[in-house]
Amino acid sequence: MPEVTRPPRRTVIVGAGIGAVAVTAAGCGSSAQTPSASSTSAPASTASPSGSVLTKTSDVPVGSGVIVADTVITQPTAGVFKGFSPVCPHRGCNVNAVTDGKIICPCHDSEFDLDGSVVKGPAKAPLAAKPIAVQGTSIVAG
Repeated sequence: MPEVTRPPRRTVIVGAGIGAVAVTAAGCGSSAQTPSASSTSAPASTASPSGSVLTKTSDVPVGSGVIVADTVITQPTAGVFKGFSPVCPHRGCNVNAVTDGKIICPCHDSEFDLDGSVVKGPAKAPLAAKPIAVQGTSIVAG
């Protein structure tokens, strides 16, 4: 019978540790976040075709915003609307709330201004801009 060789114990333990880290890291990219009570969001996996109505202008408060389908829509000042991807550039989690004039990522507590710029890290890059347009009283995917 051939002799069976086993890997050293240290190799097995290190390999198991790396596997656990990989599983944990994969969970950080999940879009299945539980929105907070102050969040106004819809599932981020629902894509909006170009030109489709996302929301009404009256549904986006001045100095705040909403998360609709796969778009964060803010109104930093009256009549100025901006669109962003909900994907946080830090680790790919989806932001899930617009609260107190900030867009919040629940995974690592990054915060973004209503113009998409980083207010508080660990994110270093702003949210990606997403085209939107105002048509009458509606905001549409652009």
